[in-house]
Amino acid sequence: MPAPLVLISSAMAVPSSFYRPVVAAFEAHGWDSRALPHAGFERGEPVASRANDWSYADEMTRVADAVAKARAEAPDRPVILLGHSLGSQICAGHQLHRPPADGFVAIGASVPYFRSYPRGGLPVLLVGLTVPVAARIRGFVPKPMFGGPGPRTLMREWARFVRTGKPPFTVPHLITTPSLVIKLEGDSYSVDKANQLFVTKFLDPAKTTRWIYTKDAAPEGGNTHHVLWGKTPGPVVDKVVDWWDSL
Repeated sequence: MPAPLVLISSAMAVPSSFYRPVVAAFEAHGWDSRALPHAGFERGEPVASRANDWSYADEMTRVADAVAKARAEAPDRPVILLGHSLGSQICAGHQLHRPPADGFVAIGASVPYFRSYPRGGLPVLLVGLTVPVAARIRGFVPKPMFGGPGPRTLMREWARFVRTGKPPFTVPHLITTPSLVIKLEGDSYSVDKANQLFVTKFLDPAKTTRWIYTKDAAPEGGNTHHVLWGKTPGPVVDKVVDWWDSL
């Protein structure tokens, strides 16, 4: 079987260029990898505005198009979706509602329900309440608000997810493709309860492997921060390769 292709779906407000070290680390293993363009955050591309809007469903369609293109290029090559934070939610929706990729890796994933967070989740709930107001007034979510500049529809859907714990798409069944969930130690966005909710909400436990990336496993100069793990991704990429090889 040929080496897989890994398609990376970005975290909220993170451009695809951020994942260059991740792509390079996979390629060092002899794998192919591509960071998918992140609408609104690519250099030279239109940002979110009153006239430029999109949704979770639109993001899922972009992932589906990338998977279909990859399969057309090399039908025998396995395709793995790697979702980071918001990208994990988008990829979960894709796996449930579109022809699924062969594998799914979720890093920093969560069901961001406010009650999963410390201090009663009040700081998170506040974000979930203010984001829709800003989106309604401005037609998008402006900087420096969370996720800004963010599209009003997607950000409203995300804020409803925060307030209710219900995802912006139906969950007709659990995801049965092989899945790897990587929990980053000390991640203040994907806290333990929110990460566990993601697993139980979306993934078939019989097909799911969980791994905690601990701080002492990070390379020199690296860390397990929700976003900055991607600057020194060696241990994470090594784990993905080992997991896939073990299947």
